[in-house]
Amino acid sequence: MSFTVDALTKSLNVFHAACSPCNNCDIEILDALTPRYDLERFGIQLVGSIRHADVLLVTGAVNKKVVHRIKALYEQAPKPIIVIANGSCACSEILFRDSYNTCGPLDKIIPVDLYIPGCPPRPEAIIAGVVKLLNAVRAKDKK
Repeated sequence: MSFTVDALTKSLNVFHAACSPCNNCDIEILDALTPRYDLERFGIQLVGSIRHADVLLVTGAVNKKVVHRIKALYEQAPKPIIVIANGSCACSEILFRDSYNTCGPLDKIIPVDLYIPGCPPRPEAIIAGVVKLLNAVRAKDKK
């Protein structure tokens, strides 16, 4: 990770890319945005364009139709960008590991900074993962 604290202390704009998911991870992401968990209290909000994003949040297994699109999204993103693999499919292809159509876990395609495993990961896990990442970036910047 080569991030500066200044880029991450105020707020995080998140672009969500769904790479052939079953949508359970997507439902949990939306649940994390509801008033019960309220990710916006941390300054985290979804944006509609990768060009306005600080974070690329990827769900689902990367298949042959999506691999070029996810690479293009990563290249179009402003740097530095945090990449989060959300869910077991994005982290390790757990269910689709031996499928003819998948291209490997996300970290074989683009660099990943945070893994949030689970099928699907609960909103508490998503929040805990992002908070730990931010704390790690702040601690690294202080050294």
